[in-house]
Amino acid sequence: MRKTWFGKAAIIGALFASTSVLAQTAQDDDVPVYLIADQVFLDGEDLLVASGSVEARQGERRLIAEKITYNQETDTLTIEGNIRLEDGSTTVVLADAAELSDDMREGILQGARMILDDRLQLAAVEMQRTQGRYQQMSKVAVTSCHVCDDGRPPLWHIRARRVVHDQQTRNIYFEGAQLRVLDVPVFYLPKMRLPDPTVTRSRGFLIPEAVSSTTLGTAVRTPYFLPIGDHADLTVSPFLSAKTKTLELRYRQAFYNGDLEINAAGSQDTIREDVGRSYVFAVGEFDLPEDFKIQFDLETVSDTTYLQEYDYSSKDRLDSSLQLTRDTRVSSFGLGGTFFETLRVTEENDTQASRLGEARYELRMAPDYIGGEARLGFQIHEHVRDSRTDIVGRDVQRVSSSIDWRKSWVVGNGFDFQFLSGVSTGYFDLDDDSTLRNREEYTIPYAAATLRWPLEAIGSAGATHLVEPVIQLAWSEDDTNNIPNDESTRVEFDSGNLFSISRFPAADQNEDGFRANVGLSWTRWGVEGSYSRLSLGRVIRAEEDNRFSESSGLAGLESDWLFETQIGQVEGPMLTARSLLDDHLRLAKVEAQLNWVFPRGALDATYLWLDEDQQEDRDNEVSEWTLAGTYAIDDYWTGAVEWRYDLVDDRTSTAGLGLQYLNECVKMDLSASRRFTSSDNLDPSTTVGLTVSLTGFSAGRSSGAVRQTCKS
Repeated sequence: MRKTWFGKAAIIGALFASTSVLAQTAQDDDVPVYLIADQVFLDGEDLLVASGSVEARQGERRLIAEKITYNQETDTLTIEGNIRLEDGSTTVVLADAAELSDDMREGILQGARMILDDRLQLAAVEMQRTQGRYQQMSKVAVTSCHVCDDGRPPLWHIRARRVVHDQQTRNIYFEGAQLRVLDVPVFYLPKMRLPDPTVTRSRGFLIPEAVSSTTLGTAVRTPYFLPIGDHADLTVSPFLSAKTKTLELRYRQAFYNGDLEINAAGSQDTIREDVGRSYVFAVGEFDLPEDFKIQFDLETVSDTTYLQEYDYSSKDRLDSSLQLTRDTRVSSFGLGGTFFETLRVTEENDTQASRLGEARYELRMAPDYIGGEARLGFQIHEHVRDSRTDIVGRDVQRVSSSIDWRKSWVVGNGFDFQFLSGVSTGYFDLDDDSTLRNREEYTIPYAAATLRWPLEAIGSAGATHLVEPVIQLAWSEDDTNNIPNDESTRVEFDSGNLFSISRFPAADQNEDGFRANVGLSWTRWGVEGSYSRLSLGRVIRAEEDNRFSESSGLAGLESDWLFETQIGQVEGPMLTARSLLDDHLRLAKVEAQLNWVFPRGALDATYLWLDEDQQEDRDNEVSEWTLAGTYAIDDYWTGAVEWRYDLVDDRTSTAGLGLQYLNECVKMDLSASRRFTSSDNLDPSTTVGLTVSLTGFSAGRSSGAVRQTCKS
């Protein structure tokens, strides 16, 4: 019968307090210590012995050994046989034998192995505990790989003459460190410091990356991470090759009410010799009192090709903005400005509307006597060009206000009737355009009546069907015919604006006259998780409106038919498509997208076709495929592909391949990409990148990592 002994908490509690797996002092002396053993006895006057499957517990902390002997005269503890110490959280210490002082601040463990965060293993011939803080190990092997019992070496490990684990700073110091891959020495460092797995932020070098490109040559990026207090950090990344000397910076700071991030780089390269190149992207968002929010972003670059040549961004237009907003249940407020900069060789910044400012306010009200909802809106807008040349340097300022009232009723056999009426008014100030008056005022009354009749049925197989015909009669009287189209040059016709008063995206253009917006949709939900939706709609006008471009599908008396479909599984492949067809079934636009997430990977495929349209600055038709996918080849290898193909020119625009190896102790990423297209200022290029990281020396785990198995 096993015996349980209560007492000597200071002695056994000190044992717990001695190791890295436990508290630094015996601060838990008030917590009872339970000692279970086959035998507990006094050997003479000075020796207290517990032997035979000894287990000591104090809270979540546990010590297992074959024998524990306490010598009261020398105040030492001798622990023997298959020692295991754990604190119930992140660290376990194993040893063959140990001799420690009674306060456990000093002592030696023989044949010791320490496991940190169930990830990093440190095996040593001897481990010495000093000052209640340091674990000093000699002749050490360190790895985060699964170690098999058959004697085969792990995928990688570090051998070191001496290793010190500082419990207070949670750093691991190596002396005479040698990195071995499959037991083959590949790298040597006389001294090295690494954080243990419990550290979330530690100063030091991050994983380096090797990159080879036809533009920049073979380069190495070596990031250095520098924490700045508890809420900020700076990452400095030299990026060096024979063709470039680049310094990259990333600064992040978290505030109690928001956050800030700045990414920047500066380069001296052979592409533009004797000319410094740089970029800065900054973004921030902060919550202010009274539900106000301020957001800003800054984007600037030294030249038009720097971002793409260094793969910092694919943007060909930059926008820097500052916005102050406040959104509540009954109101919306916004005040801000945006500065645009084009990087396209076909555009000039002087003749683009590069500066934009806007203020808006909208209020929702619920009238007591008539019911429904009333909305009051107010807006000030300005966009300015730097050029003072007549017409192409036109500047526009507008002030507008609107008020409307809307209400809905459910009548008859499930008919949903909605009514909307209102008026918008304002004026435009136009500068640097001799073909127009300097000031144009306008007033636009509008009204719409919408009738919906949703019909639901359940089929014999249990699927739910919903059919919904919709007709909307709308009228407005446009008074902006003398206003140039500066803001509404691109109009998208889709189900989101089929039943809108105006499909123009901005207030400088508005639809005019009587029109009927009609639509029909059918939706099916299957009991097995399938989903299907088909919708069809068009706009019929009393008078032609030729301000819409031909490819928009909205020009003339009757618009093209808008066809949209979505077919697939709620948790499976889903195909979404949208197209515009005229009465002769000729297409103006086609867009289709397939999304599929399956157990071993994911697939995204998109097809886009646009007809040529001079009004939208599209001299040739656009027809292209894009494809992106990942696939888990096995438990460790994952492949990725990106591909964009131009069907008009019959050539690949961009292509990329990626291969990742991931297990519990190593992560390797290999990528290759090619940009085939070229322009007057940007040549085709190929880039190859490689990163290899040994996991276990930082917080967090590699997502999806699978532990290697030991084959018999």
